[in-house]
Parts: sequence; structure tokens; C-alpha cells
Amino acid sequence: MPNAPRPMPNNKLTWLRKNLFSTWYNSLLTVICLVLLFWVVQGILTWATTQAQWAVIQVNLRLFLVGRFPQALYWRTWIVFAIALTLGAITGGVFFSKQQLTRRKIAFFTFIIGVLLVILPIDFTSRLWLLLIAVLLFAGFWLGGKFTKVLTPWLSLLWLLSFPVILWLIGGGFGLQSVSTNLWNGLLLTLLMAAVSIVLSFPIGVLLALGRTSDLPVVRWFSILYIEIVRGVPLIGILFLAQVMLPLLLSADVRLDRVLRAIAGLILFSAAYMAENVRGGLQSVPRGQIEAAIALGLNTALVVLLIVLPQALRAVIPVLVGQFIGLFKDTSLLSLVGLVELTGIARSILAQPQFLGRYAEVYLFIGFIYWIFCYSMSLASKRLERQLS
Repeated sequence: MPNAPRPMPNNKLTWLRKNLFSTWYNSLLTVICLVLLFWVVQGILTWATTQAQWAVIQVNLRLFLVGRFPQALYWRTWIVFAIALTLGAITGGVFFSKQQLTRRKIAFFTFIIGVLLVILPIDFTSRLWLLLIAVLLFAGFWLGGKFTKVLTPWLSLLWLLSFPVILWLIGGGFGLQSVSTNLWNGLLLTLLMAAVSIVLSFPIGVLLALGRTSDLPVVRWFSILYIEIVRGVPLIGILFLAQVMLPLLLSADVRLDRVLRAIAGLILFSAAYMAENVRGGLQSVPRGQIEAAIALGLNTALVVLLIVLPQALRAVIPVLVGQFIGLFKDTSLLSLVGLVELTGIARSILAQPQFLGRYAEVYLFIGFIYWIFCYSMSLASKRLERQLS
């Protein structure tokens, strides 16, 4: 009678035995670490449920999100939010067209939206807006995956056209009530500054990287000089220079807004680091491909646009996204030059008499917001890198 087949060992138990309980001292260290972890988690949960005063978040949620933006014009911020998320969903559907909306994903997304609709301290109108945006997210992702070939050539144009529309809705003018930039606060200002700086610094960084590898001495040395000087100065110094020096370089009739000066400082700083990241990608492209393209009759511009840049940018996607994440977090320094972004609005909330000393709750909340956006960018870059590979 043949022997019965042996049962396959449990992979999880095998992994635990091999990595955590392989020897007596590894087992002891594992137990000690688990006890410490349990003690820390228990302390955090106890503080969060019995001692923390989360009313500071509930009462000031609008200040965190849109600052002093006029409450009567909140519908404009909701439209901006809907435009950005819908375009993001369409972009995700185009790039991840192979990712199908399974029942599990739909159920999970529906659960998250339902929880937000219940726990968020917002009025009925805001709940309706949030529900509408959830529907637009579903529709955008479905359209992006269904009509990938049709939407792909127009995707960049849609994003470029959305920027002036978003700025028009936030700032007003041309038939809408104008809103001073002094009222652009909180997360609204943080996202706006980060998005504009990322979009504008990227092409400048690419041009500087190409200039540093150029055969023209004037272009090459100008790019090298700019990159090395800017990289040798801290960002806070660049921001102060932009606030103080830019008005002196312009005529007396031209007055730049503080927001524009801060954007200029972020762009000048980020472009130098972007250039070095892109230059690393340019050096990874084999020289033989460039020579083959020239032998086929392509001029220099076509070789760079069609052969070199696509491969170079694909090779440095993780580094570029890391630069974008760093730039997003660097917007927290804008509070030092008089702009009330997310960190600045947190400091003003902590100055309220009824919430003095609530540092832990406030900074945990804004830290959680930063983490959500940074992790989302990191996750998108990993999937994009896997898709392009």
C-alpha cells in the first residue's frame, strides 16, 4: 500500500519559526519586542480614547481644510475637489486599465465612503457633495479603463486645462467674486502650492538636466552654476530671498503676491534637485541607442524627445516621486514666511484659548493628512513603475 502523502507545512508557521523563533535568544527577543509593542499600543489607545480632546479637530475642521475661505463660497472648493479627484480617477483608470473593479474593491471603497459620511462633522450639503464626488470617482476610473486608447492622448491636455479653471474657481474674477490670497489657508493652500510647484519645476528641471549634459559650454556652465548654487542653499533661505529680493528685481509698478513669490521660491529650489535626478536617468541610457537613432537620420531634438527622455524618466520614476513627496512636505516651511498653510493654520488653532496645549491632537491630525497624500503618491508611483516595466 503506497504511503499517504505528507501534509504540506504551514508557510506562515514555517516563516515564524525560521525568522522569529529560530533560537532561544531570538525567541526571547521576539517575546520582549511583542510585550513592548503591546505596551506602546495600549498606551496610545488609552490616551486616544480617554485623555485626548478630539474636539479641537471637530470644531476646527473647516479651518484645517480651507482656512478663512468665505463660507458662502464653499461650493467652489467642492467643485475644485471634484475636478481634481475625477481627473485623478480617469488617470488611474488609464494607467491601470488592467486593474479591474472587483466586488471586493467596490465594497471596500463603499465602506470607506460610508464611514466618512457618518463620522465626519460636516453638514448635510457637504455630505451630498462627498457622495457626488464618490460617484464621480467610480465613473472616472471606469471611463479611464474603458476608453484608454481614446483618453490617453488627451490626458495631459485635460490636466493643463484644469489648472486655470481651478485657479479661477479659487481666486475668482471673470464673473466670480474675487477671493484674496490672504484667505487661501489650510490644506487648500498646501495642495495648491505643492501642485503648481511640482508641475512647473518638472520641465525646468528637465531643461537644466539637458543643459548640464549639453555640448555648448555656455549652456552647460550656466546649468552647473545654477544647480550647485541652489543646492548649496537651504530651502528656507530660498523662500526668504524670494519674498524679499523678487520685488526689488521688478519695477515699482509690478507687485507680486506673497503666494506667487513663495511658488517661485519652491520652483527655483525644486528644479535644481529635479535636474540632478533626471541627469542620473539620462546617464543610464546606452550610448549605442543614441548613435543608432542619429544613424537613422533623426535630429538632436527628436533623439532627445523620442529616445532619450522616455527611457531616462522611466528609470528615475521612484526618485522623481520621492522629490515630489519631499516638495509636498516642504510646503510646511511656508508658515515661516507669513503664509497660513496647513502647519500655519495648526499654529493659529493652538492659539485659541479653549485649546491651549492640545499639540498632540493637532499635530497628529496634520501628520496623518501629510501621510495620506505622501503614501498615495508613493503607492501610485509603485504601480506606475510596475505598469511601465
